[in-house]
Amino acid sequence: MFSESVSEEALRQDFETLTVSKRLVRSVSQKLRKKNHRGEGGEEDKVRGVSLKCLTLYGRGGGCKVGADTGEELGDPSYRRRSSASEEGKVYKSICGIEDNNFDCFSYGVREKFWKKNNRKDLDLEESVQNSRMHIFLPDDILEMCLVRLPLTSLMNAQLVCKKWRHLTTTPRFLQMRREGSCQKPWLFLFGAVKDGYCSGEIHALDVSQDQWHRISADILRGRFMFSVASMQDDIYIVGGCSSLSNFGRVDRSSFKTHKGVLVFSPLTKSWRKASSMKFARSMPILGISEVCSDFSVIQSHQNRHDRQFPRSRVGGVSDVYEDPHRLSLRRQYRNAFDENGPSLLPNRRSYKFIRQRSEQANMKGCKRFVLIAVGGLGSWDEPLNSGEIYDSLSNKWTEIQKLPIDFGVVCAGVVCNGMFYVCSENDKLAGYDIERGFWIGIQTSAFPPHVHEYYPKLVSCNGSLFLLSVSWCEGDGQIGRRNKAVRKLWELDLMYLTWTEVSVHPDAPMDWNPVFVADRNLIFGVEMFKIFGQVLDFFTVCDVSDVEMNWSHISRNHMAHELDASSCMTKTMAVLHL
Repeated sequence: MFSESVSEEALRQDFETLTVSKRLVRSVSQKLRKKNHRGEGGEEDKVRGVSLKCLTLYGRGGGCKVGADTGEELGDPSYRRRSSASEEGKVYKSICGIEDNNFDCFSYGVREKFWKKNNRKDLDLEESVQNSRMHIFLPDDILEMCLVRLPLTSLMNAQLVCKKWRHLTTTPRFLQMRREGSCQKPWLFLFGAVKDGYCSGEIHALDVSQDQWHRISADILRGRFMFSVASMQDDIYIVGGCSSLSNFGRVDRSSFKTHKGVLVFSPLTKSWRKASSMKFARSMPILGISEVCSDFSVIQSHQNRHDRQFPRSRVGGVSDVYEDPHRLSLRRQYRNAFDENGPSLLPNRRSYKFIRQRSEQANMKGCKRFVLIAVGGLGSWDEPLNSGEIYDSLSNKWTEIQKLPIDFGVVCAGVVCNGMFYVCSENDKLAGYDIERGFWIGIQTSAFPPHVHEYYPKLVSCNGSLFLLSVSWCEGDGQIGRRNKAVRKLWELDLMYLTWTEVSVHPDAPMDWNPVFVADRNLIFGVEMFKIFGQVLDFFTVCDVSDVEMNWSHISRNHMAHELDASSCMTKTMAVLHL
């Protein structure tokens, strides 16, 4: 009996020893938590983002309240800890008697389900990070090879992916690769749209290969009308134009201002920049653009422009130097002019300046140089101009060139072909400006193609050939009382024998008084807009001159002009680019 009472007394003392305050339990739990975070199990659970173990919870009667499983070292009394002095100096003993007192509180199979449910987001995040790292380590040249083969619409969307892709697709190297590649397709850019009486400044772009229209906002052109455009490589030049002073934004010529500024639009980068302004303000100037050699000097070419006169002609102000097919008289004239006037009119100081410019320009590698010529148009007082000027892309300057003679007439069309800027007038006269030598040449051709006087002829250059489009009568030759029909015909000029030959007939009736025709490579594109039955209609056509038959085909009908005003028929202008 005594021994039993002694053993009961000992057990009672042990239980009293195990009874601790809540504050001591909290302190012990914090210490165990810190220790377990330094262990292996804690590190593994921390990486996975969730803890599956619980801290040892003590209470009266001891043990984990969630029924945790004990370890193999159960009952080991060697592990003891002493509390701090502020905790009443009591000594406590761990219930489980082991150093790691964290236990798994989940039954069999629950732990795996818990992991799958809570780590699904982490696994998706890791997978997305791994996928995003694929393009990080992809070389730039591989990315360029992939992006350079995209259509223009897809390329514009690819530029919005990240800053790196936008930087790669706007570098000069990438633009050069795309320019020399075989993935370029023709794009038509229509300017001068008028909506609700206002010049909106919007640019309508047609992807010819996909037959899709796109609208490009251009606030910089808002309120500007009657300007001309020309394309070179990947850029479009907007030259001159007018804007109303009394009603800004409207097509109002009662009080207007004529511009001499030049804007440059790059569709690939969707950027605008300003080029050097012309010397004279012009609206609707006739433009021609041509690539020149790197050592071309505009100042040297036009140093004697005031001393050289326009070649006199025997009839109608047209030179007779083209009467011989081999141009022997023209060569003789060039030789005499440069032998007599060239060396004496150029001072030594200027000669050194020109030589220095040519040497510096020749050192510039990979830089293509071109010139832009602006002739005619209407001046600040709405008067027709016979002057002209030339723009050098390298020096970014305009230089005045020799004027056309007064009896030549008002210039209505012009185009560059084989280094010569051809212009025709309303008087059915043809002249050419030699870009390298810097003066005009009158051209005497065979009978000029007949045309209705209300429809001015249009010049285009395609595949090294010069073409003219004119509207003429057929099936009656214009006689009154007989059945007449007006058609638009395509004529080709033989540059050797200077004879015109009819090569094609446009399928549509000439309803537009101001059609626009542009050429690029072997294709001639045309746009006609007119108002009929209260609605503005548009027709876009194309002709392949490399084809033997040279037939015209429609590429778009009534997809764009139905929301425009009738004044757009007169203010429209168009450019074509291969992008």
